Amino acid sequence: MNGTQALAERFPALRPFQSRNFRIYYIGQFATLLGNWMQNVAMSWLVYRLTGSALVLGVTAFAQQVPILVLAPFVGVLADRRNRRTILITVQSLGLAQAALITVLTISGDVQVWHIIALSLWTGVVNAFETPTRQAFLLELLLERRHLPNAIALQSFLMNTTRLVGPSIAGVVLAALGESVCFALNTVCYLAIVTAYRYIRPPPREILTHGQSWLQALVTGFRYAFGDPVNRRAILLLAFLGFLSAPWQSLMPVVAKEILSGDSRTLGVLIGAVGAGAIIAGLYLASRRSVRGLDRVVAATAFIAAAGFFAFSFAGTLAAAACLLPVFGFGLIATASSTNQILQSIADDHMRGRIVSVYVMMFMGSMPLGNLAGGLAAHWIGTPWTLRCCGIGMLALALWFVLGFRRWSAALREKWRRVRLG
Repeated sequence: MNGTQALAERFPALRPFQSRNFRIYYIGQFATLLGNWMQNVAMSWLVYRLTGSALVLGVTAFAQQVPILVLAPFVGVLADRRNRRTILITVQSLGLAQAALITVLTISGDVQVWHIIALSLWTGVVNAFETPTRQAFLLELLLERRHLPNAIALQSFLMNTTRLVGPSIAGVVLAALGESVCFALNTVCYLAIVTAYRYIRPPPREILTHGQSWLQALVTGFRYAFGDPVNRRAILLLAFLGFLSAPWQSLMPVVAKEILSGDSRTLGVLIGAVGAGAIIAGLYLASRRSVRGLDRVVAATAFIAAAGFFAFSFAGTLAAAACLLPVFGFGLIATASSTNQILQSIADDHMRGRIVSVYVMMFMGSMPLGNLAGGLAAHWIGTPWTLRCCGIGMLALALWFVLGFRRWSAALREKWRRVRLG
């Protein structure tokens, strides 16, 4: 037994690292996510520095996230019918080109708000292809199917570790060197994941089309997702959670500067605080041995996310915000990641790309709508009241889910018994 196997036996959370492919992927993904978070913070700060407008912040966030809402279902069909590794190499190379272009524009001093919005839309298209494909590709990186829940949790842990570290680094770099250096570092980080995918060698995958056209495959995916009551209730929870929680990030520069009288470093602390709670959620979920009990986790953490967000909306000091945002971050990521694990644990392999794409579309795709609505609301009623209304909506959503929890949980556990997971 080698060192990796010994660690996996002792710590179940590390079981995915028994696979060479997963280890390579994880290193490359760490680098690119770190760079992405640095760029996201730098772009939002640059937009706010140039315009001072909460509405423009919302529009920029909308441009970056709306492609997922439109394209994700089609990408799901593509991911089920084509080589996922090839798709990922292509889209990450396009992401690298975007990062290089915003770097050049910023260094030259020619960058304008419309450039940032257009390049945010470019990033959104890249993410729309990358996210569902990467989620569906995870199983191909593993030695055993039973390692998939741990791999999903480890991926969530990675994303939120970089959510904590990336904005913190970005805050320091922004204050000392400016936005262009953050963009340049992201360009370098993209090279890591493109290189990683070229070294990954997944096993051959049987592609089943059942003689369906692309449109038929798309319709089949939606029926598979929404025709089943277990999938439908979980996906609707995520859709409304994504919509209501989205304004926290697009409005955070306003909170940092106008409410807390801070600067870019304050922004880094606030976003990093959400990441700290999300890291705890990732560690907790990765340490679990099976999907058993995740239904109760979803019900509890939806309330935790709502309570943390609502309380944060009243925070008037950096200390209070830094204490409350980790609660929100824990609840949000624990809910989203647990639901992802549940949906993938009961999905048929030939439908995996499509169920993941619907998950991504409804959760991440609802965020641009939430950001746009949040930007408009903040323009009319102010940022604090916008956040408070979102918090109330999240509490009502959590209550709705709990009221139907018993029937949903029973149906889910029956599905687990059929696939011998529960």
